[in-house]
Amino acid sequence: MAGHRVSHRSLAVAALSTVVEWYDFTLYLYFATVISRVFFGGGSAGLATALGGFAVAYLMRPVGAVVLGHIADRHGRRPMLLLSMAMMSLAMLATALLPTYARIGPAAAWLLFGLRCVMGFSVGGEYTGVISYLLEGAARERRGFVASMAAAASEIGALLAVGVSAITVSALSEADLQSWGWRIPYFVGAALAGTVWLARSTMEESPDFELLKADGALKAHPLADAVSRQRGGLLRAFAISSLGSITYYVGIGYVPAFLSSAGKMSETLALWLSTIAAAAVILVTPVVGLLSDRFGRKPALLALAALSAVLPISMFSLMAGGTAARALLAAVVLALVAGGVSAVGAIATGEQFSPESRASGLGLGYTLATVIFGGLTPYVAQRLVETTGSPLMPGGMIAVVALAALPVFAIMRETAPLRRG
Repeated sequence: MAGHRVSHRSLAVAALSTVVEWYDFTLYLYFATVISRVFFGGGSAGLATALGGFAVAYLMRPVGAVVLGHIADRHGRRPMLLLSMAMMSLAMLATALLPTYARIGPAAAWLLFGLRCVMGFSVGGEYTGVISYLLEGAARERRGFVASMAAAASEIGALLAVGVSAITVSALSEADLQSWGWRIPYFVGAALAGTVWLARSTMEESPDFELLKADGALKAHPLADAVSRQRGGLLRAFAISSLGSITYYVGIGYVPAFLSSAGKMSETLALWLSTIAAAAVILVTPVVGLLSDRFGRKPALLALAALSAVLPISMFSLMAGGTAARALLAAVVLALVAGGVSAVGAIATGEQFSPESRASGLGLGYTLATVIFGGLTPYVAQRLVETTGSPLMPGGMIAVVALAALPVFAIMRETAPLRRG
């Protein structure tokens, strides 16, 4: 199977199309203070509820991973990727058209929550489907770099989200922002998702899946196969994704809300600082992907886990009490670490599974980690900061997960086809 490849165009479409998923969830987190006023009545309670709704909706990710992963392993990566993107497009458009709290009261929050659940379901299979496709379509010795392009595209999505948010917040008055301006980023997202769906419709199918289908080797129950035969792979995928999730959701996604609350910065300044941090991640991601091809996934994961254990607490301390320049430095450092984990974690998780059940196994291990250490963590971080009064708690959360993941990385086997000599 290693000799089969898909066209560079199909690889590019698959890699770049991850922009939509990260645009959506980054938009919600970066726009959380605005969303809390538009749909939840505002105040610290409104922000906590908005972040809590984000976390609860992410419980749909494992459900989506199971359903969409089954479709990918039974019917192909391409049909699943088209279905997930169609759902995301419609959910984004419907969000842009929602009535607000000022118009219909608490019912607005419930409608938003319902659409977040749809997004969580579709996202459950989205990123894992892309990684499966890239792993199976790229040359073995270039898998880390090619998969890192998907992580870089994710950061482009995050950059677009924070950029659109920052422009919208800074260009409009508070009254206009709450009245209609908040809809602009979601209309942009819906148009972006629709464009990606059209591009995906031209993709080839994964060559590994085509060979499995031709050989009659497709599994009737791919998830059961992954759970029964590849439990070690599930554990390793969970550990990798746990570190990737908490470094991203707390180290990048939660930072604007932290800077606005604990850091006492304006929403506009916090968003612009986060925009610069997101841009830095785009630059480091392909570099880490290339390094993982040259030196291996295991050394990269060990180094990044060590950095995640020692840096975040001091970085959150800088953001809470330092100047804007120190806050920017801290945000960039956190973003670079998170981007590095995303780059190598993308390919390392996919390589834990055989192609017969790759989408199902990868989807389950990845999404369970994101539920616990992703969507839930911004809410937990905010509550811990408010309850303890300590701005160091979010950094401590990252450090604890990193220390727990280190032993798993230390004993895992190398999956990269390293060049010798």
